Amino acid sequence: MLKLYNTLSRKTEDFKPIKKGSAGIYACGPTVYNFAHIGNLRAFIFEDILKRTLLYNGYKVKHIMNITDVGHLTSDGDDGEDKIAKGAERENKTALQIAKFYTLAFKKDLKNLNILPPNKFPKATANIKEQIDLIKKLEKKGFTYKTGDGIYFDTSKLPDYGKLAQLAKQELKAGARVQMGEKKNITDFALWKFSVFLPHTTVIPSVAEGSLKPNEMDSSMEFMPRGVVGMTKPQSGKRQMEWPSPWGVGFPGWHIECSAMSVKYLGQPFDIHCGGIDHVSVHHTNEIAQSEAAEGKPLAHYWLHGEFVVLTSPKDAASAEKMSKSAGNFITLASLKEKNINPLAYRYLLLQTHYRKQLTFSWEALQAAQNGLNHLYNIVGSWDKCGPSCSECEQKFLDAINNDLDMPGAMAIMWDLIKNPMYPGSAKRRTILKFDKVLGLGLNKLNHRHEAGSRFGVKKLPAEIQALVAERDGARFSKNWKKSDELRKEIETMGYAVEDTKDGTRINKV
Repeated sequence: MLKLYNTLSRKTEDFKPIKKGSAGIYACGPTVYNFAHIGNLRAFIFEDILKRTLLYNGYKVKHIMNITDVGHLTSDGDDGEDKIAKGAERENKTALQIAKFYTLAFKKDLKNLNILPPNKFPKATANIKEQIDLIKKLEKKGFTYKTGDGIYFDTSKLPDYGKLAQLAKQELKAGARVQMGEKKNITDFALWKFSVFLPHTTVIPSVAEGSLKPNEMDSSMEFMPRGVVGMTKPQSGKRQMEWPSPWGVGFPGWHIECSAMSVKYLGQPFDIHCGGIDHVSVHHTNEIAQSEAAEGKPLAHYWLHGEFVVLTSPKDAASAEKMSKSAGNFITLASLKEKNINPLAYRYLLLQTHYRKQLTFSWEALQAAQNGLNHLYNIVGSWDKCGPSCSECEQKFLDAINNDLDMPGAMAIMWDLIKNPMYPGSAKRRTILKFDKVLGLGLNKLNHRHEAGSRFGVKKLPAEIQALVAERDGARFSKNWKKSDELRKEIETMGYAVEDTKDGTRINKV
C-alpha cells in the first residue's frame, strides 16, 4: 500500500483515496514574473514523482496546477508591488506580456525535465469570478472585514487557524512577521486588494453581467492616496490588471486563487495538495483557513511538501543558503545547458535525495549526476531487446516508491539489478524501462546500443564495468576515497584502466 507523509498530521499515513481507483492532486504552480530556478523546479519534480507513483499503482490521476499571473505581492504582509507588475516594470513590457512569456518558459522547463503535464493549467486571471464568489461566501459567514486597502480574512474567527504550520506553538507576536497596519490580527491576510478609491456615486458593473476584463473602470474613479498601508500608486497612474468587485475595483490576494481553482476542478475535499516547504507557514495555512471557513470541511486530506535546494561553496559548507530570486542567487535550467549539462541530470541528482530532505547543490554534484546518467544510458542502450521482466526486483521497487516516495531506495534497487549477473540484459532492460515510468529519466527513448562505450575509449563496455564506474563516481562525489580506490582496483582486475579526466571518468581496455 502507498504510504505518504502528511504535513497536516506530521505522520506517515496509508493513502486512502476519496474515490476508489482515483486520485486528485492540486499543485501550487509558478508565479510567472521570471524564470523558474532549480530550487522551484525541485518541487515540481517531486510532484511528478508522486503523480507517476500513483499511476504506477494503477490510480487514475487528475492533476491541476495553477498559474499565478496576478495577486502575488512581494511581501507576505500583503504590501509591496504585485510580482507580475514588478516584472513588467523591470523589462518594460506589459503585465500580460510578462505573464505569457514566463508561462511558456515554465512549460518548456517542465518538458525538458520530462515532467508529465497536468490535466489543467488554470490561470488566476481567468478565474476572477470564482475568487470573488468565494470571498462573498466568507463575507456572508462573518469571516471578513474591510480596511483602507482591501478585504481581509479575520483569523481570530477560526479556532484552529495555523494548524498546518502549528503557528500556535510559535507564539507569534504583533509585528513579528509583518506590519500590522489596519489588521486586527497579525496573521490576518488579504482576500481582495483595492487599486482605487471609489466614490459612493460610482456604479460598479455586475460581476455576473460582465466578462471581468481588466481596467473596466468608471472615469470617476480616483487612485488611493499615498500613506495608506500597503498601497503604492503605479507610475502610469493606472494598474494594468484590476477588476470590478462588490467592494471596489482591485485584484485578488494570492491565497484566494488556489482555494477557488482547486475546488472548481477537484471539488472539496480532494485527495492531495502539494507544494514546496515554503508554502506551509503562510500560503497553504491561509488556503486551509479560508476554504474550511467557507465550506465547513477540509480542503484536502493529504498535504505533501518538498524541501529546499540550498547553495554551498565546496570550500565552505557553512555558507549554504536557500536559493531565491529576490536574493539573486538562483540557477536556471538555461544555466545548466550553458555548461553542457542535460536537464535530466538534475532530475537524476534529485532522485538520490528524499524529497523531504534538504538538498545541497554544487556543480560537482551535478557533474557526478551527469556522469551517472550517461553511464545508465550507455548500459541500458547496450542491452538486447526486452525479454521477461524481473518480478522480484519489481516488487522491491514498488515497496520503495510506496514508502513515502523513497527514490534513493528505488535507485539503489535499479543499480543492484544492473550489477546482478543472474539476469540477462534483456530482462534487465524490460524491468528498468518499467522503473523509468516512475523515475522519468527518458530511458524509453533510448535507441538500441545508444552511445554504448562512446565516453569510455572502447567500442563496447560490459554492463558490469559500467555499473562499477557509476558506483565509483558516486563514491567520489561523496568523498569516500577508500571505496573509490577499492572500486578502481576491482575494475582494473577485470582488465580495464581507469582515468579521471575533467570531463568525467574514462575507461580503456588494458
